[in-house]
Amino acid sequence: MSIYAIGDIQGCATALNQLLEKIRFDPASDQLWLTGDLVNRGPESLETLRLVRSLGDSAIAVLGNHDLHLLAVAAGVKALDSQPTLSQVIDADDSDELLHWLRQLPLAHYDKDVGVLMVHAGLAPQWSLEAALGYAGEVERELAGPDYLDLLRHMYGNKPNRWNARLQGHDRLRFIINCFTRLRYCDRKGRLNLGLACAPEDAPPGLVPWFRIKGRASADVPIVFGHWSALGLIQETHLLGLDTGCVWGRNLTAARIDADGVGGLWCVDCAGLGAAGIR
Repeated sequence: MSIYAIGDIQGCATALNQLLEKIRFDPASDQLWLTGDLVNRGPESLETLRLVRSLGDSAIAVLGNHDLHLLAVAAGVKALDSQPTLSQVIDADDSDELLHWLRQLPLAHYDKDVGVLMVHAGLAPQWSLEAALGYAGEVERELAGPDYLDLLRHMYGNKPNRWNARLQGHDRLRFIINCFTRLRYCDRKGRLNLGLACAPEDAPPGLVPWFRIKGRASADVPIVFGHWSALGLIQETHLLGLDTGCVWGRNLTAARIDADGVGGLWCVDCAGLGAAGIR
């Protein structure tokens, strides 16, 4: 079995189909890991959800901030604004099935046989692998449960900005969601900065990519993530960043991450695929 991790799709189903052809993906024997943000901005959010869902157990996706935003809009707890790509999903005949499926997706996926963790954005510097999986599970249970609307109503906001194990209620769940789906920068004391999306070389002094924080508790864990198109492809020991800006007309990238194929990279050029971003 080959395992391929693919970066943020953001409603670019055409690019995803072309990339699957390029890697000769076989759902009978291979597996996809998708770093989240399946929807929004690109023109084919509905087609993307249908495609990924149709792959069943052959595709494992984690939730991104845009996926959670779709759930909030569909539930009526957040305004639609001007996002026609989300309307496609909400108005579809199979909307209920797709949204229910989306609510069951995890915030984090770890395969102990492969030894790799996948998240959409990042981890709080204080979290070990075991702690992170436990915190992800807290949100996943709420989101899949009967009171998920309450979670969606209270998940927006940038506070609290530093982890404390004594956090409770909405503050605790919001912090966990922000780490897994929105995080890029921290200051050197481990406080989150959620308003900055630029490349690290353009960041103000004192802010550091979450994975560069000294003493990060998850530093010995191989992590695959997306979310950060300004960062682009990053390949380091124990770190693989795969958001290469498909929706902005750049590339959609796949990396083979199982033991026999670590280091293999494939991408499709999205400039000619109609994948330019919808703001």
